[in-house]
Amino acid sequence: MLTHPTLEQLRQLKLDGMADAFAEMSKQDDTANLSHAEWLGLLVEREIASRNTRRFQTRMRSAKLRHIGAAVEDVDFRTPRKLDKAQFQQLATGRWINDARNLMITGPCGVGKTWLACALGQRACRDNLTVIYQRLPRLFADLELAHGDGSFPRIFRSLVKADLLILDDWGPDRLTVGQRRDLMEIVEDRHGRGSILITSQLPVTAWHAVIDEPTFADAILDRLVHNAHRLELDGHSMRRAGNTAENVDEGQRA
Repeated sequence: MLTHPTLEQLRQLKLDGMADAFAEMSKQDDTANLSHAEWLGLLVEREIASRNTRRFQTRMRSAKLRHIGAAVEDVDFRTPRKLDKAQFQQLATGRWINDARNLMITGPCGVGKTWLACALGQRACRDNLTVIYQRLPRLFADLELAHGDGSFPRIFRSLVKADLLILDDWGPDRLTVGQRRDLMEIVEDRHGRGSILITSQLPVTAWHAVIDEPTFADAILDRLVHNAHRLELDGHSMRRAGNTAENVDEGQRA
């Protein structure tokens, strides 16, 4: 069998998954009895898996999640923080993202809001969806600079196009005039088209005061909160807790 020329041609066609599988299978005695169709089927399966992995890695790099190791399978439901297991597992299916609904995760510092948000974001990347993670204070600062240097349209498009936009750490500082305007544009353009996940130490009932202008507050919250899912957590900080995957990740930020 002309192993090397075949591998070279597969690499030239950028069929790296098939090339790797071909090299491995050529060395295995138990593949000698496979039919041509079976060989081809295994090569195609490996190429599909390889491409899916590369696409997932690309989506994760673009998402820039704060906790890249967070996964819905590692969520600690034993910690007393009022996390409803059935509700979270339903959210982990991603149906709410496909339906362009929003999610609000609220609770005191250290109960894992950001970690849970990143776990849902990682699952969305696995489900072939695009995700962007932003801390709201940093996002507002970047948008203020973008208005001055002309990059606002580009940044705004990226925020609007993603299937899931994670806005971490809402409040407690009141929004400025510019921040209210930018948030209103983002929320308005995403309404009914893409999902927004917001984490906050403040209960949703306090968000109106953070926006600090009744007309804007009514318009923004109507689009954000109406028909949205809510995870309302409570309890003590997990950052000094035991060594589950979630607790260790949270503890690194203590």
